[in-house]
Amino acid sequence: MTASTVVKLKPGDTIGILGGGQLGRMLAMAAARLGLRCQVFSPDPDSPAFDVVQSATCAEYADVEALELFANDVNVVTYEFENVPAATAMVLAARRPVLPAHTILETTQDRLIEKDFVSRLGIGTADYADVSSVGTIRAAIERIGLPAVIKTRRFGYDGKGQAIIRAGDDVEQIWQDLGTKSAILEAFVPFEREISVIAARSASGQVECFDVTENEHRDHILKISRAPAVIPEPLAAQARAIAEKIATALDYVGVLAVEMFVVPGNGAPTVLVNEIAPRVHNSGHWTLDGASISQFEQHIRAIAGWPLGKPVRYGEVTMTNLIGDDILDYERWLTVPGATVHLYGKGAPRPGRKMGHVTQVAPARKP
Repeated sequence: MTASTVVKLKPGDTIGILGGGQLGRMLAMAAARLGLRCQVFSPDPDSPAFDVVQSATCAEYADVEALELFANDVNVVTYEFENVPAATAMVLAARRPVLPAHTILETTQDRLIEKDFVSRLGIGTADYADVSSVGTIRAAIERIGLPAVIKTRRFGYDGKGQAIIRAGDDVEQIWQDLGTKSAILEAFVPFEREISVIAARSASGQVECFDVTENEHRDHILKISRAPAVIPEPLAAQARAIAEKIATALDYVGVLAVEMFVVPGNGAPTVLVNEIAPRVHNSGHWTLDGASISQFEQHIRAIAGWPLGKPVRYGEVTMTNLIGDDILDYERWLTVPGATVHLYGKGAPRPGRKMGHVTQVAPARKP
């Protein structure tokens, strides 16, 4: 199978989803509404996505026999998280179409390769440098300056695998604490706000972007998303164009998120790309209740070879993540007029764990 393999599912066909978290759960629910079945593959027996599908495979991602049996039962494979082991993706791609193409993971799983890719497209990012030792960090600091952010090149999310370096900090200790042999040092960006664009691209090259979303993080974890972002329309158009350019350059099929910083410019603000997430994304959860089509349905349509929808936002939308013990307050949210509560069925709350979210839609303000 190759990235160019034409996929055209029909109602009743089966989508295989790698990963059993809340994103897989919501993808499966969106597929069911369109008459498509899903089978979820996850090594975690407590995966919340297992609760909403009839067929599930609980096995390690390195279990080749289980992967082959899984591939036999599905028509196409997708994933809900970007850190799918390369060997797993290759085993499946030899048997069934994997969308987005597993080769895209080679770019998006490595922060340095991703930054180089974005820069080659002529899209702005923070200044950055490849670092692999205390010596290379010091040399990078000389060029980039402080404060700076050091990140592991792989397997980082929600603030994990990164640290801020400020003047006077013990660089050697920070490097030791990071516990890696390969990292990237990025200039600290004095941003005005954080935004993201959720974009969908079909195999035919059609791209549909949702309204630009403004995001508020707490302790490096997304807490609140608002759509539309309070930015000038020319800037929003620039952000959407960047997401479309990235999706097209990747020959992407499915939904992806591009996280960006809004930074002051000469006379007008501009945007810098922070990261690409090759999957449905937390900052797009507002689309479940706040738009005519959700990011999850859009992703299913794309990988099924069906036409993409043109999203219509219903009003001014706020999505609030329920993190850790926030979930214990779910009954209060159930009494809030206009609020829609989504609980992920994850069991006992843990600090920093996303347990659910709440969407609120207000009428759009008149210009």
